Amino acid sequence: MHESEIALVQDSWEKVVPIADTAAKLFYNRLFDIDPSLKQLFAQTDMAEQRKKLMQIITVAVRGLQRIDELLPAIEAMGRRHSGYGVKEEHYTTVATALLWTLEQGLGPAFTPDVRSAWVETYTILSAVMQRGARMAA
Repeated sequence: MHESEIALVQDSWEKVVPIADTAAKLFYNRLFDIDPSLKQLFAQTDMAEQRKKLMQIITVAVRGLQRIDELLPAIEAMGRRHSGYGVKEEHYTTVATALLWTLEQGLGPAFTPDVRSAWVETYTILSAVMQRGARMAA
């Protein structure tokens, strides 16, 4: 990733942080609207805690983009864990759709085409690493 893309992702994410729980609710509502079968993966989950975890892990990843090599082992491990929860490869596309929609809702006009493109690049990289981790667990 280029520094300019990292800056766009980091700057836009800092605008989401103050509305973290609202953004997480939007995300999960959209995720379950797109694919209602995913609700079963969260049947035994405290969703308030899950929303908090989601926002924390995204924050760590986004703030660490300049040193992504240091994050890769943790991201792979997260992919292995998600595989154990029943997450399948096709779910990553659904998550991407829900995430981009959520960012668009939360950022409004600040979600420019350049910001969107930077987020797509970021998600593509991170989800590929998670999927690699998931394949290692199989």
